[in-house]
Amino acid sequence: MQFAAILFDCDGVLVDSEPITITVLRDMLAEQGWNMSYDQCYDLFIGKATIDELALIRERTGKDLGMDWILQFRQRRNQALSGTVMPIPGIREALPIIQQRYPNGIACASGADRPKLNLQLGQTGLLEFFQGHIYSGAETARNKPYPDVYLAAAQGLGVSATQCAVIEDSTIGTRAGVAAGATVIAYCPAGQETQLRAAGAAYTFRRMDELADLLEKIEQTQVQDNNAVN
Repeated sequence: MQFAAILFDCDGVLVDSEPITITVLRDMLAEQGWNMSYDQCYDLFIGKATIDELALIRERTGKDLGMDWILQFRQRRNQALSGTVMPIPGIREALPIIQQRYPNGIACASGADRPKLNLQLGQTGLLEFFQGHIYSGAETARNKPYPDVYLAAAQGLGVSATQCAVIEDSTIGTRAGVAAGATVIAYCPAGQETQLRAAGAAYTFRRMDELADLLEKIEQTQVQDNNAVN
């Protein structure tokens, strides 16, 4: 079986934005009295939309922070990203091959807000691959780990989510892809295969320039397995 479409997460899959965003968030939480290391902040917030964590932030800071604080965070985050965010190594090589193989069959489906997505994809030169097919979990009824944004992306491409491959790098996103019924292929540059397999990833890989070949191998294996059953 050939995949009908490839759905990409953004942060950590297309763009190397997570260290920048987590640093801004850690600093802003420290200003409110919640001090933690970068690693602690990363482990707690990676793959999650900050707005969805407001209840936890209020509890830990003891302050009634709301949308004004979220907007300040987004402004400072975008300022930090602007001029500094870079594409994930190997993604520039992978996307043209994948786009040629799946014409009109790739999308970006992220939990991030749309201004952030447009900024990052535009600055890294990746926007052209996803024009018209950028989906934000901030605009769905429920963000990741719920499947809504992946279901929206599949619907926008006119295919079933069960026919899609989802490229993720976080446990939250992996759970969202699995819940959508997609085949999750997890990018693990830091060797986090165990956690992502436990979250439901069917396959893992460590280098983004290996993705196109991996997709082809997965499809060939599925065809062979189907032929063996029949």
